Amino acid sequence: MVDTDRADAVSRLAPHHAEALASLGIPADALNTAEQVHGSGIIVCGGPADRSGICAAGMDGLVTGIAGIWLGIYVADCAAVWIVDPLRRVCAVVHSGKKGTELGIVPATIGLMKETFGSDPDSLVVQVSPCIRPPAYEVDFAEDIRRQCAASGVPTDRIHDEGVCTARDPGRYYSYRTERGRTGRMLAVVGFRSA
Repeated sequence: MVDTDRADAVSRLAPHHAEALASLGIPADALNTAEQVHGSGIIVCGGPADRSGICAAGMDGLVTGIAGIWLGIYVADCAAVWIVDPLRRVCAVVHSGKKGTELGIVPATIGLMKETFGSDPDSLVVQVSPCIRPPAYEVDFAEDIRRQCAASGVPTDRIHDEGVCTARDPGRYYSYRTERGRTGRMLAVVGFRSA
């Protein structure tokens, strides 16, 4: 168990996250992350500085269309949502809990991918991470995310969610609610390798 402070939790888990990233061939200092304020801010990562890792202030979503740029989100009950356009090689990772889902951060990200990179929602693949769900939580925001993706034009057979509840398996997943804030953070990463 770690402290309730997100920065402290991420700092304490940094060696484990770095090891996991290294096993994937990703330098830990090349990971771009978001501050995660339970909002609807989304940023496109693509400049030279983004190859050496940034933390985007005030953001909950990260998008890139450049290979070798790695995006990461930390979660412990909220969902990490991966959105990938395999045809245009554009990807995003979004932090979406109750508030972010109500604010529509996932459909906004799909819209940004369409507008900025020409992504066709019909070609996207979406994956919702393990997150807190009923009956452990009063809102089924994972279901809302799936509905929002479908309403944005993503075919339902390309929207994936294993239905895993973080609160039901604290031995395997961090759960902010179950562990009363004294928990760690899981790291969700996405990116395309350089050719």
